[in-house]
Amino acid sequence: MRTATYFFIFLILSLALFEEPAVYPLPFLATSVLEVLCLLVFLGRLTHFAKVTLHNVFWKDTKNICIMVAILLSLTDLAIYGVLRVYEVRSIRWSRIVRPIFLINFAESRQIRRAFRSIRNTLPEITYVFLLFMFSLLMFSLMALKLFGERNLQTAEGLPYFRNYLEIVFDLYVLVTTANSPDVMMPAFDFSSWYALFFIAFVIVNTYIFMSLFLAVVYNNYKKHLKVMPGGACD
Repeated sequence: MRTATYFFIFLILSLALFEEPAVYPLPFLATSVLEVLCLLVFLGRLTHFAKVTLHNVFWKDTKNICIMVAILLSLTDLAIYGVLRVYEVRSIRWSRIVRPIFLINFAESRQIRRAFRSIRNTLPEITYVFLLFMFSLLMFSLMALKLFGERNLQTAEGLPYFRNYLEIVFDLYVLVTTANSPDVMMPAFDFSSWYALFFIAFVIVNTYIFMSLFLAVVYNNYKKHLKVMPGGACD
């Protein structure tokens, strides 16, 4: 039963690769039949579980309610999408976002739920570090706007350089990953080599200090919640 459950969970999650818009498109009839088959298996698994569980225990378990709601939403979305497709009305499969619920909420996925709860409990405790990082990013972006915005600089493609605040925030956010380094600073560097100091300071503060601090806080808090969580809490 466990192997079959995981197989059909993997199958329904994989359908996103074959449904429009798809990497490897398959006919709608094929994907819809596979999806209905998976949902029937999940419904049968849930019915079987209800038969061997006390009635009040079954209905008090949030996991069972989540699975039933996910099945209902998936079938509703499939029916609506099918009707709209008949009338050649373009739409999207919004129920795709509920499919991971099947992976998390079945009884066999105890370790996945444990990891998920640890992540959920860790998020509030890393909020302060994330806000400090965002404040630093926004302040550096404001300084970049003041330093370069009025100098009529252009990128190698001939586009305006650092004149829009939101675009500056995005470019510096990418620079935290060093993905656009050193290209992002070359127009300023060509204007004056002293402007390299701004980008060096930004990388030191945000990439080497804040990212290291962020990683340490995430790791320590996740490990703490993973250790202190009782085994029964995963059920």
